[in-house]
Amino acid sequence: MSQATQPETKGIQLSETALKHLVMLREQQGSDLCLRVGVRNGGCSGMSYMMDFEDPSNIRPDDEVYDYDGFKIICDPKSLLYLYGLMLDYSNALIGGGFQFTNPNASQTCGCGKSFGV
Repeated sequence: MSQATQPETKGIQLSETALKHLVMLREQQGSDLCLRVGVRNGGCSGMSYMMDFEDPSNIRPDDEVYDYDGFKIICDPKSLLYLYGLMLDYSNALIGGGFQFTNPNASQTCGCGKSFGV
């Protein structure tokens, strides 16, 4: 019996729309940057999402690195405890548009969608 190969499951999922938008934003920065995703204390629900472009030389040995066709997403291990399974999407909608976080670990989210509680 042969087993079908399962696609690699990444701790942080990225929609095709979000990937295209991130690649466009990275090109505007003019260099080969990666995206750091994490959490910090604060926000309406207790913790807020953070993400920013970062030089690949800043990747630490304990960071998780996810590669999407050459675009790298990095996350520190402490943040990954709260973000594992996160789906990052992007919408062009005039109201409610922008990056959207769907986090299976969140027990509550705020109205803006940028913070959560566990």
